[in-house]
Amino acid sequence: MIFCVLFIFSACIDNNTYYDGDLLRLHIRANSNSDADQAVKLKVRDAVNEYISVNINKTTFDEAYEEIGKALDTLGAIASNVLADNGFKYNAEAKLVNEYFPSRMYKDVTVPDGYYDALIVELGEAKGDNWWCVVYPPLCYGEDFEYKSFFAELFK
Repeated sequence: MIFCVLFIFSACIDNNTYYDGDLLRLHIRANSNSDADQAVKLKVRDAVNEYISVNINKTTFDEAYEEIGKALDTLGAIASNVLADNGFKYNAEAKLVNEYFPSRMYKDVTVPDGYYDALIVELGEAKGDNWWCVVYPPLCYGEDFEYKSFFAELFK
């Protein structure tokens, strides 16, 4: 019995790791790693994040996924408009995929490696470094996210 409690406690002590695969990631993939492509990627990020902040309900994974799915054309157009407004001749595409991602940190939260649903915004050839965040739970939209373990809270 003591072994079981210690095992559960040790497994739950890291409150900053998100173990549940119920995330909706966001990746904005730059055309290349040139300074200009990387700079416009950040402008696209700002425009996409502004739209998501105002228009996407992030209360549950299912709501966020459904609303992002309905907004793919709009998100692609927003990104393409930012590119055009900044003199770039290539377009953008927004899509929802499920793909493998390596382990990553966002602030003090670790997202382990694995397959995740993601909104991918590809700019041009999408061969450059990407910017990433998480739509659900809302890690990059001004809302605090704190993953807590029930068992670890018992031992505080």
